[in-house]
Amino acid sequence: MSYSISALIMLIAGLGIPVLASLNATLGKFIGSPVAAVTILLFVAFFTICLILVFTSNFPVGRIAEAPRHLFLAGLLVVFYMLSVTAIAPQFGVGNAIFFVLLGQLISAALVDHFALFGSTGSPLTLTRTLGLGLMGLGVWMTQQA
Repeated sequence: MSYSISALIMLIAGLGIPVLASLNATLGKFIGSPVAAVTILLFVAFFTICLILVFTSNFPVGRIAEAPRHLFLAGLLVVFYMLSVTAIAPQFGVGNAIFFVLLGQLISAALVDHFALFGSTGSPLTLTRTLGLGLMGLGVWMTQQA
């Protein structure tokens, strides 16, 4: 897949995160339970991905059992993100919540790439890259200022 197509897909995914946070936070507030809202969201996501799996590929059951156990922690991270944004965004604000999520993503991505963690190809944290990440963080912070 080309760089441009990959970048466009990731941009669209990024556009969806604040919408997802706002929708689920509102659902949690409406039904009176952030935990139930996350459960519903994950059920819809699970059903959707199962349909995609059935129609696009085989289900590698044997390979799942062979996977290193630490790789399954990603599921816990998804639940933590969903629950925290669903519970906190209604009073904290979606913009503020996403600001701190983006800041965390910038820091985490730089560390994962620098140390080539979890199978990433790695990209050293040079001074130029550090300055660029700092500028991105500053830009994200500026969007939240009145």
